[in-house]
Amino acid sequence: MSGSAMSCEECLIIHPSCAWCAQEKFGSARTLMSRCDLRQNLQKRGCEAHHMESPSSSTTVVKSEPLSSKGSGPTQYDVIQIMPQKISLSLRPGDQTSFKVQVRQVEDYPVDLYYLMDLSLSMKDDLDTIRNLGTKLADEMRKLTSNFRLGFGSFVDKNMSPFSYTARKYQDNPCNGCVPSFGFRHLLSLTDKVDRFNEEVQKQMVSRNRDAPEGGFDAILQAAVCKERIGWRKEAFHLLVFATDDVPHLALDGKLGGLVQPHDGECHMNEKNEYSGSTNMDYPSLALLGEKLAANNIYLIFAVTKRLYNFTALIPGTTVEILDQDSKNIIQLIVNAYNSIRSKVELIVWDQPEDLSLSFTATCQDGQPLPGLRKCADLKIGDTVSFNVSIDARGCPAPGTQQGFTIKPVGFKDHLEVSVDYRCACGCTDQTQANSTHCSSIGQYTCGICRCDPGYLGARCECQEGEAGSMYLSACRQAEGMQICGGRGECSCNQCLCYESEFGKIYGTFCECDDFSCARHKGILCSGHGECHCGECKCHAGYIGDNCNCSTDTSSCVSDDGQICSGRGSCACGRCQCTEPGAFGDTCEKCPTCPDACAVLLLVSHQCLPLSLFSPLTETDDPNAVLCLYKTENECVMKFTYSEHANGMSVLTALKEPECGAAPDAMTVLLAVVGSILLVGIVLLAIWKLVITVHDRREFARFQSARSRARYEMASNPLYKQPISNDYVETDFSMYSKSYNGAAH
Repeated sequence: MSGSAMSCEECLIIHPSCAWCAQEKFGSARTLMSRCDLRQNLQKRGCEAHHMESPSSSTTVVKSEPLSSKGSGPTQYDVIQIMPQKISLSLRPGDQTSFKVQVRQVEDYPVDLYYLMDLSLSMKDDLDTIRNLGTKLADEMRKLTSNFRLGFGSFVDKNMSPFSYTARKYQDNPCNGCVPSFGFRHLLSLTDKVDRFNEEVQKQMVSRNRDAPEGGFDAILQAAVCKERIGWRKEAFHLLVFATDDVPHLALDGKLGGLVQPHDGECHMNEKNEYSGSTNMDYPSLALLGEKLAANNIYLIFAVTKRLYNFTALIPGTTVEILDQDSKNIIQLIVNAYNSIRSKVELIVWDQPEDLSLSFTATCQDGQPLPGLRKCADLKIGDTVSFNVSIDARGCPAPGTQQGFTIKPVGFKDHLEVSVDYRCACGCTDQTQANSTHCSSIGQYTCGICRCDPGYLGARCECQEGEAGSMYLSACRQAEGMQICGGRGECSCNQCLCYESEFGKIYGTFCECDDFSCARHKGILCSGHGECHCGECKCHAGYIGDNCNCSTDTSSCVSDDGQICSGRGSCACGRCQCTEPGAFGDTCEKCPTCPDACAVLLLVSHQCLPLSLFSPLTETDDPNAVLCLYKTENECVMKFTYSEHANGMSVLTALKEPECGAAPDAMTVLLAVVGSILLVGIVLLAIWKLVITVHDRREFARFQSARSRARYEMASNPLYKQPISNDYVETDFSMYSKSYNGAAH
């Protein structure tokens, strides 16, 4: 671990567990590397604890005022929603430290709401609907806060071709009852006099642009950065409601009109409160828009009539709500969006130095730590959530460098300031002695070792370069029979002087080590995420593996539902290894054969993401397709299959038209129930009759049998036969009778 450490500072950088012994009499006189080792090893070898240099990272809380519970009232300017407010960190490279951040959204916090409306011709019916919006909206919002202010602005598009009609006949009257097109117009600064909102809306007239997209992003950026004109309060919750019926133009669209200058992100409002840079600069990018909204603590609410705003995920703190065609649901939409925003807390980091690595663990209302997440949802006003922030430094900047960064919840004015200093120097260097007698008066004595003047070497600078002798050669062999200095150096003054190499540095007591013979990844030594020490990669914080190509960061494995690899795999080296059969995708989010595939795809199809493709077919031959059933809002049943194209596109194939059944008639249901009861009764009677019939037949058969037996008993013996009378017998009896009669006579 310590082979390359030629000084105390080099020792500290190798690993956070390394320590340097500055004790004068310590270790072998012929080696300088033995002073760098683990603390326990140095103690075993006789180094006293007070001579050890092994600083560790530390955290100091500079300012920590308690969280507030209420926002409005006499103390609204002192509301605190994050704790602590200031922290100082002392970091040793590789030695991770952590601190805890608590966030609470207070009750009754002031709200500033700026209503930014699309006044293109297609929004005419919406304008009619909101003419009395101010009063109704104020009544609803005062149920949520006692300190509410409302402002108003409008937009159409850049008044130039091809975005608007530029022909002379359209300049002043682009349509019947319309005003000329304009980019952005600020009409009412934030005020608690809501009647003025109604008055301004009553004055407005629609305009007309040429293409379908609008110039809304120009308007959003001006409303965000022109803080004084709009009237945003520092001590308020900032809501920007963006109402439109179509998608906005994005950056680079301006090139269609010859606008090649990118947006500078500054306020450009003239004396008429109109955007003066509309025809001079391109539309702002999503990145610029997100940066300015976050810097000014503004929550953006998209009140749109189409589900085409999937890009809003790229802008922190945005919410999308579906607006009715005539904006009738605008008040409930704003209230729902406000409640949705207030139900979650998400942390962002500003100005993070490149050599610092941060990781977050959220602890929300259920008390369970969620590694890798910096967001909590489903909160109530007044709930307190906490985040554990772990931080480590990957290197040492130039001496005296002061760095820092800021942690803040999205949309909050409150923030945590973090200042950072680095513990890369050893305290023993403050006692450096020049031309010390410890170094034969020809070198500096610092931290227990000598730094010899040019031309001298040795543990005490006792030798001059070039001296050699047989008495020194044995000390330059690692073992008997091995080459002097491993064949990679010369023996001088009892020490090996290692050769220089075009590949890197050769070092070690016997020149056995170097900083270039380590494992590589794609030709890069230690993958660029570690240092090579004596043939072994010492990885920077956040990386592991023989060649340091495996990242321990799991943020890239977190799926949209907040789970690691969608709960279908494990995160290895920053990539998801899907273990669920059939699962694939960057976060294992795709799984046609998983039990929950239909539920997931129904959610995707409901949001109408571009990667979903519907093809009305009557049947499918894909053996890998999964059959799903979906019950629509109209109580219709839709059958479709889900499969994946080779190019990664998800395909939903409707098998047939939705099966929609009409609502059953009450009389029909009643008759069906009564008929069912009668049918069951008849069946039961038939079964009873059948049982009775079978029983009676059995009894009748038994009766017939008994009767036959009775007749047999009453009759004569069947073995007796009636005597048969023959004639000769009768004659004999006759003769006998006659003879008997004659004798009698």
